[in-house]
Amino acid sequence: MALTARVVVEPMRIEDVPAVHEIERLSFRTPWPSYAFEQELRGNRLARYVVARAGDTVVGFAGIWVMVDDAHITTFSVHPDWRRQGIGRQLLLNLVELSIAIGARRMTLEVRDSNEAAQALYRSFGFEEAGRRPRYYSDDGEDAVVMTTPALSDPRMRRVLAAERRRLAG
Repeated sequence: MALTARVVVEPMRIEDVPAVHEIERLSFRTPWPSYAFEQELRGNRLARYVVARAGDTVVGFAGIWVMVDDAHITTFSVHPDWRRQGIGRQLLLNLVELSIAIGARRMTLEVRDSNEAAQALYRSFGFEEAGRRPRYYSDDGEDAVVMTTPALSDPRMRRVLAAERRRLAG
C-alpha cells in the first residue's frame, strides 16, 4: 500500500489491540494471543508499547521491556501491506528515543537468523551481533541472533539517531 497519510508513532492503547493482533497474526508463525498484549498494557510495569498510525489505521507496532538499564525489544512488526516505506525505521527510532528517555543504557533483542531484512535495519541503528541462542524459536527450532547496541550515550549512537531524525524529517 502506498504511503498516503502521515505516519505517527504513539503509545499503544487497549483499543489498538485488535489491529495489533491482526498484524501479529499476519507477521509471525506463532503469534502472541491478543490477551497477551492486553496483559502487557494493563499489568506489566516494565513494558512500553507503541503503534505506528497512518491516519486512523494501525500499520505497525513495537514494544520493549526495560529491565534495570537495558531496554529489550520484545516485539516489532509492520503490516505486510505497509512494509518498505520507512515505518519500521520510524518505530525503531521511537523505541531508541523512548529507551533513552526512561534511562536505559543500551538495547538488546533476539531476531530470527533468517530475517536478514530485520537484521539490516537493526545494524543501521548501531546494533551488533552479540551472540546466538540455538533453537530459540519453538515453532521450527530456528536460531536467534542476539543483537545489542553500544551505550546509548555513545557518540556513535547519537550520530545514528541524528541521521535518522533528518531522514524522517526530510
